[in-house]
Amino acid sequence: MIQSKSGKSVNRTELSPLSFLKRSAYMYPDKIAVVHGERRYSYRTFEDRVIRFSNHLITLGLKKNDRIAFLCPNTPALLEAHYAVPMAGGILVAINTRINCEEIRYILEHSEARFLFVDGELYSLMESLDPAGLKIIVVDDTGKPDDPYEKFIAEGSPEVFECLPENEEESIALNYTSGTTGRPKGVIYTHRGAYLNALGEVIETGLNAESKYLWTLPMFHCNGWCFTWAVTAVAGTHVCLRKTDSALIWDLIHKEGVTHFNGAPTLQVMLVNDPAAKPLDHTVTVTIAGAPPSPTLLEKIKSLNFRPVHVYGLTETYGPITVCGWHSEWDLLTPEEQSGKRARQGQAYVTAELVRVVDENMNDVPKDAKTIGEVVMHGNNVMKEYFRLPEETERAFEGGWFHSGDLAVWHSNGYIELRDRLKDIIISGGENISTIEVEQAIVKHPAILECAVIAIPDEKWGERPKAFVTLKRGAYATEKEIIEFCRTKIAHFKCPAAVEFSELPKTSTGKIQKYVLRAREWAGKEKKIN
Repeated sequence: MIQSKSGKSVNRTELSPLSFLKRSAYMYPDKIAVVHGERRYSYRTFEDRVIRFSNHLITLGLKKNDRIAFLCPNTPALLEAHYAVPMAGGILVAINTRINCEEIRYILEHSEARFLFVDGELYSLMESLDPAGLKIIVVDDTGKPDDPYEKFIAEGSPEVFECLPENEEESIALNYTSGTTGRPKGVIYTHRGAYLNALGEVIETGLNAESKYLWTLPMFHCNGWCFTWAVTAVAGTHVCLRKTDSALIWDLIHKEGVTHFNGAPTLQVMLVNDPAAKPLDHTVTVTIAGAPPSPTLLEKIKSLNFRPVHVYGLTETYGPITVCGWHSEWDLLTPEEQSGKRARQGQAYVTAELVRVVDENMNDVPKDAKTIGEVVMHGNNVMKEYFRLPEETERAFEGGWFHSGDLAVWHSNGYIELRDRLKDIIISGGENISTIEVEQAIVKHPAILECAVIAIPDEKWGERPKAFVTLKRGAYATEKEIIEFCRTKIAHFKCPAAVEFSELPKTSTGKIQKYVLRAREWAGKEKKIN
């Protein structure tokens, strides 16, 4: 490695998405970077705000690898944090705005966040938290000088400083996701991984300098699947959106000339059934994950001039890691046949390594579209580790590959297609739900003896939780009562959609046989995943 007189390598730069903002602000200073309602920020202003934000954090004593938490919807503040926090040497913790107070408390305590930036509409959640040593800054999202967040920005120095990490393997973000233990697990992303996955999004979805990306996907989900950095990499425009309102989305598509947005099929169903739905005069790329669109939905999407791109991934893989790359010859197939092709999760992004489907001995299963194995990943798009969970990390990385817990078949062309899950995870409308967490909430009800929760197919959300419960001798409870009880313990979207009272099927050793329940609920369906 050749070094210059300054001691820096001539032929190496540490990879970091922070370089994306620096380059775009340099090349396109007057180009609109951020749109939020009537507000418009140029790339010059975007960079200036980030630098001031970062400098203020440093002034307040932020140290290397300190965690900075954000509890905000898709607003400029959270977008700016994706640059300002790592620029100051910190690690961003973007918290799901749909979880309850206890879950938020756990994340704040486990991450040991030093600062919490919270949206004004969510500030009431803080009353019951009061985490020790946490400085809270309110984000009113007005853009006006009296907004506490705007004051925070204004008080920061505009002085530019060297912000790239000394080592690209340093941590950039900490994302919490539901796990099989019922407690969220913290997933560490690196500067290198974020950089490469962001470029993967650019390539696979066709982002460029003319792109206008609408923030329908939460930025707290895998840092917005790394689109927080990808759009900036090409000097595209971020169109922020506080809430996924279908009428507003249609209005913004027309008003702002939106070219890209992401989301689960539930979002597409909402859009195509909105009264404002009509064929667009320009093509809009829609990246879909969670479940492939149905043949009916696919036809409707395409008739409106949306271009669907089906991707697959997990929090542990920076969001999407595979894409169902479309073959032109598939255009000649019937809509049903096309949907069958599009249902496949495909293969790895260009910035990742090809994924495998393996048996219990880590041997590749046959590419016969029948033999089921576990999907495993390796390479640039795999997380650094689970935060403060070395044993969990070692288990997930067994054999030198990340074990997804998803079961799939392998097609002859190398594409994979999911069939079921090993993990007790339900994916409903793009949100992860741990069945164990739901079970733990239900059994707190005084009438419940035991319960089991599984995913059941749902036409709108893809999957929803269903609870099977056994009551204590002499006890009484109704389905409505149990669901309402759950709503006092966990986030509403995690609560069961249905409750069935019955004896639970068990093995001779007393272990509940969830597969028996799943087989009944998914009877007649080829896949046990939706």
